[in-house]
Amino acid sequence: MAVAPPLIAVAIARTTDDERWTAVVTDAESRDDVWWATDLDPAELVRHLGTVERDRTPRWVWWGHDTARALAHLDVRPMRCWDLAAVHRLLHGDWRANAARVWARANDLDSSSIPELRPPDLFSAADDHDPEQPVRADGHLDPAWAEGGWSESPARLRRWNLLALDVLDRQRSLADALASERPAISSTLQAESTAAMLAAELEVEGLPFDREVGERILTDLVGPRPRSAAEEVESVAQRDESVLRHVPDGPSYDLRSPEQVKSMLRRCGVEVPDTRSWRLERLVDAHPVVQPLLDWRKAERMATTFGYGWIDEHVEPVGSNLGADLAASRGRLRGRWSSSDGAAGRMTATAGLHNMPAEIRPAVEAEPGHRFVRADLGQIEPRILAAVARDADLARATQDDDMYAPVAARLRVDREIAKVAVLGAMYGQTTGVGAEALRGLEREYPTAMGFLADADRAAQGGNDLRTVGGRLVRMSSGTDGAAGALSSTGSLGAAVDDGADRSRAAARGRYGRNAMIQGAAAEFFKVWALLVRARTATAATDARIVLCLHDELLVHAPDDAVETVRAAIDDALVEAAARWSPAAGSGVRFVADTSIIRRWSDAK
Repeated sequence: MAVAPPLIAVAIARTTDDERWTAVVTDAESRDDVWWATDLDPAELVRHLGTVERDRTPRWVWWGHDTARALAHLDVRPMRCWDLAAVHRLLHGDWRANAARVWARANDLDSSSIPELRPPDLFSAADDHDPEQPVRADGHLDPAWAEGGWSESPARLRRWNLLALDVLDRQRSLADALASERPAISSTLQAESTAAMLAAELEVEGLPFDREVGERILTDLVGPRPRSAAEEVESVAQRDESVLRHVPDGPSYDLRSPEQVKSMLRRCGVEVPDTRSWRLERLVDAHPVVQPLLDWRKAERMATTFGYGWIDEHVEPVGSNLGADLAASRGRLRGRWSSSDGAAGRMTATAGLHNMPAEIRPAVEAEPGHRFVRADLGQIEPRILAAVARDADLARATQDDDMYAPVAARLRVDREIAKVAVLGAMYGQTTGVGAEALRGLEREYPTAMGFLADADRAAQGGNDLRTVGGRLVRMSSGTDGAAGALSSTGSLGAAVDDGADRSRAAARGRYGRNAMIQGAAAEFFKVWALLVRARTATAATDARIVLCLHDELLVHAPDDAVETVRAAIDDALVEAAARWSPAAGSGVRFVADTSIIRRWSDAK
């Protein structure tokens, strides 16, 4: 019989001078400290981890991102962990996951009464709470502790570990209660926690970026880097003039105002209901101003969102022995990462890492002696639908590299129409070119379509959903979940517009059916990514994941290890399908396009 790994809580903090680290490690069973250091040498922690893991790899327990990021800074890469904040988000469908909120939900306390840290003033009531006690008389965490006070001494780190273990027990009890309904929840929580560790590693590792190439691209698109505020104003004026010179004499127009752009186009004889790019692209022959306006938009986005200021803010130089010239050019593009964006559960990042324009991607270049191994999951959403719905007929279609082809043959329609219909079913699109094919889907794949319809009906009724892995998707009104913007805003007793109410219900239905697929896809992706992380975390490969973009992985590896990493990625996909509970035994085949590239822009 398999023996469960030992659970060990860890709290790590930097000293006030930001030069030394303090760490305390506490055993979950005995509640005793098993190791601590007040002037931590990272190598010492690595050696200690190796000692603890000698017999059984432990599962490390911590509160959230602070500890994960500290471990990433120390280049400690635990393979097993339980992140209380990540688990809280999944179990409770609650995006806000600071320590005070995690503690409150675990202890069934009213989240609206969580105390806030405020400076004392003349009107403050006297507070006789002992500041060395982390829990107040009302059961809530002391806000000073929750907002960083836990890190002030080794004694506080010990108490923080004990509180973490209390939350762990309560979270595991809730997960156990849900296991009969969602058998995959235990493995999902473990993957969700380790994905939070991966998010911290991505944040610290950064994406290799060549500043010189990036600046050269910007020079071609928006002009040279301004040397002063006056030059910047002149550069903006020149970009505007490239459009305005095509407009007949008359009033001036602000190109950053959609209404003024509509007026400008009207003066040129081009009448449009809005100024969306796809609409303007159809009118490039209507007047000479349209194409320059489209070009201006691209340049403006680059200048304001991905311009020189963006490079200065987010690309940090790397200390290396590459030589003075290369070291000056090479950097790492860094943003803040989250392992979950809310209901869908996808990994997200700031600093434009998830919406970087194609024009700037040539600057994302592997460092000398390295290349990227890129892998992109193919047609992941319909394959996930086949797995979670247990639709044997749709599962057979996944045996093809292009599963839309057998679906199209079965529906007797063109491939593109079949694709639109399948995607429309998952997004709740019931009109348009795929409407007739959608009825064919309901006839030929009733199990999969029934799964989506059930989610739609439940969400329309304001019922919360859980993905196959156990992530709570809040659809009920008055919650902190996704339903907030979709629920009725009318007050009790007020007349409710029946049409508006139906529209909101339909929007909830579309959101719900899509969240069940997107959420499961995110759960599968994380299992795959974490297997890649584990299989490549060896001295033989020295490879690191540097980007998780929707369904795409980018791994930075030495030249002599790229073939090994490519094989590990492909093997991990097969293993992920076997490990991810809904896919096991479903007959669903998952595919990925894997390639070895020098620059991100080389990906096809």
